Amino acid sequence: MTVHAVTYAEACRDPNLFGPWFEGETWATWRVVDKALFGEPLTAAELSIFRELTGRDEAPTKPAEEAWFVCGRRSGKDVKAASIAIYLATFGAEVYGYRQRLTRGERGVVQALAVDRDQARVVMGYAKAMLEQPIFAQMVTKPTADSVELANGLALEVATNDQRRVRGRTVVAAVFDEVAFWRSENSVNPDDEVYAAVKPSMVTIPGALLIGISSPYARKGLLWKKHKRHFGKPGNVLIIQAPTWRMNPTIARDGEFLTDRFAEDPASAAAEFGAEFRGDIEGFVMREVVEACVTLGAYERAPLSGVQYSAFIDPSGGSGKDSFTLAIGHSETGGEKRRPVLDAVRETKPPMSPEAVVAEYAKLLKSYRVTKIVGDRYAGEWPREAFRKHNITYEPSAKPKSDLYRDLLPLLNSGDADLLDNERLVSQLVGLERRTSRGGRDSIDHAPNAHDDVANAVAGVLTTLKANGSGYTLDNLG
Repeated sequence: MTVHAVTYAEACRDPNLFGPWFEGETWATWRVVDKALFGEPLTAAELSIFRELTGRDEAPTKPAEEAWFVCGRRSGKDVKAASIAIYLATFGAEVYGYRQRLTRGERGVVQALAVDRDQARVVMGYAKAMLEQPIFAQMVTKPTADSVELANGLALEVATNDQRRVRGRTVVAAVFDEVAFWRSENSVNPDDEVYAAVKPSMVTIPGALLIGISSPYARKGLLWKKHKRHFGKPGNVLIIQAPTWRMNPTIARDGEFLTDRFAEDPASAAAEFGAEFRGDIEGFVMREVVEACVTLGAYERAPLSGVQYSAFIDPSGGSGKDSFTLAIGHSETGGEKRRPVLDAVRETKPPMSPEAVVAEYAKLLKSYRVTKIVGDRYAGEWPREAFRKHNITYEPSAKPKSDLYRDLLPLLNSGDADLLDNERLVSQLVGLERRTSRGGRDSIDHAPNAHDDVANAVAGVLTTLKANGSGYTLDNLG
């Protein structure tokens, strides 16, 4: 079918396209963004709103090459992300000539990359509903669970933030959804890595557009760097920053909901709803510091005779998102210095049978002659009973994990900890964050959507070893 030239702003008002999702004056601010994103002329009233949202004096006169929307929660970001992706794969592909840049047999891809599978399903849900509009439905040739192939030779993909998804593809446009919260099991900076992977995939498509859309978080990461470099400055990178109540006036700034959120946790509410980057969160430890403690090529150390080993457990109930983890280590003493050494790490991801995991871990513990372990104190009574069946005593940790991380930091900074070559451990340690509460107390924990189950077990065993000093002297090994 022939696709006529329709701007994105027009598509958002057209009842046959995206109009049903964006009708009403509650979308008035977004309509200014719709036009500015693609360089459409703004009225005097719209220019005033544009200046408020961007800190720029002059509106752009051509489409942006990159646009980063820093908006509060409940601003309509997900539905906007879906509509932009669909527009660029259909009408936008004709308006901006994406299809003409493809060689015969080459399929261009518009990718909407989300923070996790749940978020990807949300975006895909909006996208599939929009594609049921008769005009769009005629363009669909092959729908799947996470992609839609179109008759114009392009495809729409909704996936998680994995750099491997963009390699080998010709990406004509990309939407990074909730990019401030991207996390990966094997990377500390997936946002930077995906960005570095997607840009070369767009290089053969002049006018290819990359959009990041997210609530803000800490003053780090790709979204923060883009905001710091480009907000309020002219150029082909457009930065929009606006609180929830500006983008979605149905949620009033002085209403009960937001008033309660700001009273409960001002710093969190200012980020989540006020679209302000948090200044109370810092990184815990640098990657270079952790890597300096890693013995390359040492993935596990076999048990040795004459060595006293210790272990720490971070249990899991078997469902949810938390892993069941175990770390085993010993302490080496040379002269006056005592050095904790990590010997083995185990992680079992859900879903799982906790009883089966306990049996498996008990067998490993006995190979290291460990009959007493320390574990996370919030796990309740069941770990004690479960390990008792295998003649292993489980004692709750005297310290919460935040204190364990605090005690681990000097060992890392001094290089006194000997870590295994385990990328997941390194990523979790580097991904930890230090938060300062209103009372001035620091807490250390994983970032949103991240995990620290392996790091918790390792911090527990290493700090226990340092405090107890169990082990042997290097001189006695002869």
